[in-house]
Amino acid sequence: MQTVLITGAAGFIGKNLCEHFRTKEDVEVIEFTRNNSREELTSFVERADFIYHIAGVNRPDDESEFKAVNTDLTEAILKTLRRLNKRTPLLVTSSTQAELENPYGKSKLEAEKLASDWADETESPVYIYRLPGVFGKWCKPNYNSVVATFCYNIAHDSPIQVSDEDRSITLTYIDDVVEAFAKHLATESPVDKDRYYAIDRTFQLTLGELRDKITALHDIRDTLVIPNLEDVFNKFLYATYISYFDTDKFSYTLQQNIDNRGWLAEFVKSRQFGQVFISKTKPGVSRGDHWHNTKIEKFLVVEGEGEVTFRNKINDQDIIRYKVNGEVPTVVDIPTGYVHAITNIGDTDMITIFWANEILDKDHPDTYYEKVEERA
Repeated sequence: MQTVLITGAAGFIGKNLCEHFRTKEDVEVIEFTRNNSREELTSFVERADFIYHIAGVNRPDDESEFKAVNTDLTEAILKTLRRLNKRTPLLVTSSTQAELENPYGKSKLEAEKLASDWADETESPVYIYRLPGVFGKWCKPNYNSVVATFCYNIAHDSPIQVSDEDRSITLTYIDDVVEAFAKHLATESPVDKDRYYAIDRTFQLTLGELRDKITALHDIRDTLVIPNLEDVFNKFLYATYISYFDTDKFSYTLQQNIDNRGWLAEFVKSRQFGQVFISKTKPGVSRGDHWHNTKIEKFLVVEGEGEVTFRNKINDQDIIRYKVNGEVPTVVDIPTGYVHAITNIGDTDMITIFWANEILDKDHPDTYYEKVEERA
């Protein structure tokens, strides 16, 4: 069992790191937050096998807090280690602003120097990370993260301010940060000579691009169009955006197209995988009776009883029949060039899920109406 001390455990990175280690049966987590005393910190340092020094402040009410939290807290940890004669591995989070001449950057640079000097003195393992903008779940909006602020405000239909939409920003995702940090505990990785480390994966874009991407995510409930999730940044950003919904806003209703057959509703669309829609069909009613040149579809009845019928458009007048029902989930592929239909042959409403490999283009629907067979 290894014991890790995480300072700043109530903050964005700290919360995610704590929860990661709580999934490990062989790791005990000690949390240090602003509610703990320096005396408690001494006890925690004594027990720790590895220290993740995540605590920091970047928007204090008083400028003196930069030194008190970012610098003095680091010094308190190192003094305790010296007194106990411990060479506990120490990971320190800093910021790319440590290169800037502002109070926050100076306090972070001083904390880096303290940790580095201690490593020189004791040959203890020290890992220093100058992090760019980190984004992901549990990050406080309207504080120091542009992603959290944009996600929260756009999700709540509140205005955002973009001072320079062409300004380039560098971002990294919280799961990549946690994974990089955790590896130091798991593998006892060698320490670089300069003790500085970076997250392998980062993303660069402009503020205007970030705004537009998050706005498109906000509009999904109207457009139903999911972004390309093969793009890992889109995937991470979508996961982050949804985490800022109010708890009474998790659900939304789909627009139903109602007629004498029942109803049909589009569910989700994608430029990459097409679209999914769902229908309720009354007994004795058919849907379809058309064919496609290139569009392919899949039918899945999840409730009720149906029959899918086919006829080859050009060289076969025989009717092909597939019986399907909601008790045995069975997918039926719809080939191109076959006139096809699905009919509710049961006594109750039939619920069907449909997938098409492309989003419907109303100007070029690739749908040609023709009955599979004449019905009595």
